[in-house]
Amino acid sequence: MHFRERLALIFPFLQWWPMLNRTTLKADTLAGLTGAIVVLPQGVAFAIIAGMPPEYGLYAAMVPAIVAALFGSSWHLISGPTTAASLVLFASLSTLAEPGSPEYIRLAITLTFLVGMVQVIMGLVKLGSLVNFISHSVIIGFTAGAAILIAANQLKTFLGLEMPRGLHLHEIVLNVFSQRDAINPYVVLVGSVTLLSGILARRYLRPIPYMVLALLIGSLLGTALNVWLGAAHTGISTVGALPAGLPPLSAPDLNLNTLKTLAPAVLALSLLALTEAVSISRSIALRSGQHVSGNQEFIGQGLSNLAGSFFSAYVATGSFNRSGLNYEAGARTPLAAIIAGLALIGLVMLLAPVAAYLPHAAMAGVLFLVAWGLLDFHHIHQVMRTSLPETAVMGTTFAATLLLDLEFAILLGVFLSLVVYLSRTSRPRMITRVPNPHSPQRSFITDPALPECPQLKILRIDGSLFFGAVHHVRENLMRMLRIEPGQKHLLLVASGINFIDVAGAEFLAAQAKTRREEGGGLYLYRVKEGVLEPLQKGGYLALIGPENLFISKHRALATIHSRLDPEVCKRCTRRIFQECHAAALTPPP
Repeated sequence: MHFRERLALIFPFLQWWPMLNRTTLKADTLAGLTGAIVVLPQGVAFAIIAGMPPEYGLYAAMVPAIVAALFGSSWHLISGPTTAASLVLFASLSTLAEPGSPEYIRLAITLTFLVGMVQVIMGLVKLGSLVNFISHSVIIGFTAGAAILIAANQLKTFLGLEMPRGLHLHEIVLNVFSQRDAINPYVVLVGSVTLLSGILARRYLRPIPYMVLALLIGSLLGTALNVWLGAAHTGISTVGALPAGLPPLSAPDLNLNTLKTLAPAVLALSLLALTEAVSISRSIALRSGQHVSGNQEFIGQGLSNLAGSFFSAYVATGSFNRSGLNYEAGARTPLAAIIAGLALIGLVMLLAPVAAYLPHAAMAGVLFLVAWGLLDFHHIHQVMRTSLPETAVMGTTFAATLLLDLEFAILLGVFLSLVVYLSRTSRPRMITRVPNPHSPQRSFITDPALPECPQLKILRIDGSLFFGAVHHVRENLMRMLRIEPGQKHLLLVASGINFIDVAGAEFLAAQAKTRREEGGGLYLYRVKEGVLEPLQKGGYLALIGPENLFISKHRALATIHSRLDPEVCKRCTRRIFQECHAAALTPPP
């Protein structure tokens, strides 16, 4: 490997830096500015979900976005605060400290550092493929549950009610019902107008950032009502002016007690953040034609959180909305994400005082829009229509998200995904094959209407032959022998076997021995190199017999036919092999 290639592995931005020119710079600048404008309301909204002061949502979209762009592998992924990560952060920390308090912020910064460290380590030890085992159904179910929780938690703000934090879903509903007489009509009006404006803008004014427009209209209405009737009468509270400056420096608290307290949340939040980032980057890469490295994305996301923890950012990960917008806006390189992070710093310094006029009810209206956008009805319907096990995984994760701890819901979903995966791989398909009488080449087909040889079973196995699948294969072979006791010879079409372990190899060797003792044999046809190698290294091929491996179908059938019991062949009327007809035409000696 050349020095330049090694350097590019350490500094991934060296791979796309040569792509920069006047055209790409213009496209990236426009996309970056668009992203900076869009993240303004989103950052504040996500910070509220996370239980952080509003400005911390903007801090999470500054330094982390820049670092992830420099050290990640995706050209279009935008990192920063997201709904799911914010919600899990709140669920993890709200029982440990008062949301928004200095202690809460300290824990959030420390958790961000720990998540970043775990992500970097996972990337360095090449665990980028780990997210492949997290079913898409888990993310759909969790996101749908998160959407309902977000909307439920904003009901009190939308309706102008007083309600304690940290209530469960049913407790929120009961509180709203019991306080229905205390609902503030002015607050509801501001929230409803904001919500309706966002819906209409999203549908009819697509080029305009609908959240920005909705917040602007809601803020104007709230300000007008407060000026006209007085804030004391309307009860319309506002977010308040944000700090107009660079993200303040911060540091994680690596006290042993703090680390023990946060340990349960680190794994769940790390997996969620990585799954979001890698799945988003891969989905956009399919459209852009770019190759994405999961391991490098792990490292990029980890470094972004490590750096963010020193600049007052809480856990950041890939944002689907902003990443999709970045691609649609014409971004060509990760420079767009860097420009978005830098432009956001400038916008905050200019517009921070404007937040003094931003009503909490308007933010609640926007968060209702966010929650609705998280309900992926299309994929929910697809999963329910396609797969019962995936539907069960999705439904269980959804229910756990609503009723249990969010960290547990994620880990439960991952566990169920692995159970479904292992259940599928431990039950490889076993398909009976017969020669096609209508084909000159007598190619193997599956047709229950065609007869089988009474002495030879031809079987194709589709799936890995490992310790978890051996029992299933053995039971099915025994069942087949009970149905056709004379089929002591077994020809395995092994083209569908991609992997074999010691248990699988020992099983084949045992089958070969047992069938030989009973007057039959085991034969392997079209064995892949990756399966043949462990058979040879372990000495199992010698037990099976190298002469019983075939790459030619005609050679395999001719050899096996010569080993069949001729007395049975004389009485047989099926004659499914060409060799059977040739033997019938051959005069006796």
